[in-house]
Amino acid sequence: MLKEARKLDGDLQDGLHGRGTPSAARRLARLLGADAVVLAGLDGPVAEYGTLPPDTDVGALLAQVYGRGGVIRQPPLFAAPLFVAEELAGCLVVGGDIAQDELSEVAGLASDSLDHAELRRSRERIAAADLRSLRAQISPHFVHNALAAIAALIHAEPDRARELLSDFADYLRYSFSSAGDYATVATELQATQTYLELQRARFRDRFHVTVRIAPEVLPVAIPFLVVQPIVENAVRHGLEQKPGGEGQISVSGVGEGPLCVIEIEDDGVGMDPEFARAVLAGTGPPANGVGLANVDRRLRTVYGPEYGLVIETAPGNGTKVVIRTPRFMRGVVAD
Repeated sequence: MLKEARKLDGDLQDGLHGRGTPSAARRLARLLGADAVVLAGLDGPVAEYGTLPPDTDVGALLAQVYGRGGVIRQPPLFAAPLFVAEELAGCLVVGGDIAQDELSEVAGLASDSLDHAELRRSRERIAAADLRSLRAQISPHFVHNALAAIAALIHAEPDRARELLSDFADYLRYSFSSAGDYATVATELQATQTYLELQRARFRDRFHVTVRIAPEVLPVAIPFLVVQPIVENAVRHGLEQKPGGEGQISVSGVGEGPLCVIEIEDDGVGMDPEFARAVLAGTGPPANGVGLANVDRRLRTVYGPEYGLVIETAPGNGTKVVIRTPRFMRGVVAD
């Protein structure tokens, strides 16, 4: 019974109108030892298992349940409402010799599964909306400066200008890609290095970049556009604020047991820790947190509240941003 109950979540992962609903009806009948089970949405039955008694008016029974919001007993039929986020979402109709308390428990189990499914969908919608928002934040300032840097090299260093123009096209292609919500660490780092090459050209190679990534984390799937916005923040609000714009940015990645840990560190001007907390909370000035709050929110949405960005910083001492994600997680797959 416990095994059947556990599998119900999978049956109802797409909601009452999903493709697993017939399997859910069959599983609920086994759990209750019922002759028949009907799963219904607010607009009527969506799946049925077994055979209900002749002349059964399911529509009338549903109307009574939806009108009262409670269990209806018309032996040999019983019906109980299903709730999602504490709102009426459907009904479980059962035929057979069933105890009312058993029906209530199983209806509660089905409601919990539907609730879990809606929560997953809500998290996916939030993550997708945040990703669209981040793509829309691609800085016109950066685009202008990158093109200006390339133009300045056309006559003096034409070969490098051609390489940078190709890098710029790759950067835009990746940033606006619609391939999916996840990418491998290797792909994210490639896009990040492309971005840094463009910035180095703009700053006339006044800052240095170090990238050290352990091979075991390169194939790990992470949310799309997670590393690059943090590196952009390091350039714009760390190194650009230093006299002469000189400095160092390092990107490292290692596996720590079941975790993938990526660190982005700069020796820029740093910031007050309280200000960093405000930036992550989304309450700081938007111009001072290019994508940081967005990235933090997406990480927590995908992996849970215990995951997100950790910022170590102090005025004049640079900034380190740490990303921790599971190396493997169901549903997180790079396209």
